[in-house]
Amino acid sequence: MTNNRRKLLAPPPSGMVASLVKQLKLIARLMGDKRVSPFLKILPIASLVYLISPVDLVPGAVFPVIGALDDAAILWIGSTLFVQLCPDEVVKEHEDDLNMIASDDSDIVDAEAKDVNESK
Repeated sequence: MTNNRRKLLAPPPSGMVASLVKQLKLIARLMGDKRVSPFLKILPIASLVYLISPVDLVPGAVFPVIGALDDAAILWIGSTLFVQLCPDEVVKEHEDDLNMIASDDSDIVDAEAKDVNESK
């Protein structure tokens, strides 16, 4: 009988949703970090306020598609600018922590492979 032990590597989560979740976690961690300037923390908050406020640069009633795109653009610009303006060492520290957490979820799985159709 041959040994069918194999090491299976679970792929890391990827894609747009995983990237978005990671970015949101990074922003949440940076918002809670005391080393980040309180004035800088206004950027993501202002982006969210713009999203829910009735005032709109491009009204959705007049331009339906563009009206939604400007809201998305404001959120993207606000979050990207916030992360870019935070101190590099603080961002790197939080990114490393998030990557460490993500790598714990995708460890190597040690398993035996068995063919259920194999006759004995």
